[in-house]
Amino acid sequence: MLKTEKTAIIEGLKEKFANSPFFYVTDSSTLNVAQINKIRRLCFEKDVEIKVIKNTLIKKALEDAPEEKGYQKLFDALKGPTTVLFSETANVPAKLIKEIRKEFDKPVLKAAYIDSDVYVGDEQVDALASLKSKEELLGDVILLLQSPVKNVLGSLQSGGQTLSGLLKALQDREE
Repeated sequence: MLKTEKTAIIEGLKEKFANSPFFYVTDSSTLNVAQINKIRRLCFEKDVEIKVIKNTLIKKALEDAPEEKGYQKLFDALKGPTTVLFSETANVPAKLIKEIRKEFDKPVLKAAYIDSDVYVGDEQVDALASLKSKEELLGDVILLLQSPVKNVLGSLQSGGQTLSGLLKALQDREE
């Protein structure tokens, strides 16, 4: 590969990493072509972008990023064959890895970058899969906000029935 080609790839990776708040660094070596194609199809269906990239190119792209991003913690994971999964939702690649592992023994999670936090090691897959997406969190917040209102309305409605029953009982007593 020519130096100009490497430079172009690194620039593309810099942009990709800068625009991706969630990405997973995995090892999918030892899988055959049919298995990789199946994984690529699943990734496409789940809106996860999959790229096989040389570690040196990844490292060079991450080195130029601002230090507050915290990419330095990922450098130890950049050994051996590397496949990067980019996603717009934090937990989708972890769920995808779990789904794929029902059939194959790979991919193995080396590290995951989730909103400036780095999760290192394959044992993190379950924790990452259980993360809630932004939409799920917003739904939970809306439910929490609606709950007190529903309780008040329910109390008022049942209280109204109780009050009318009480008035009817008092009226019956007078008669």
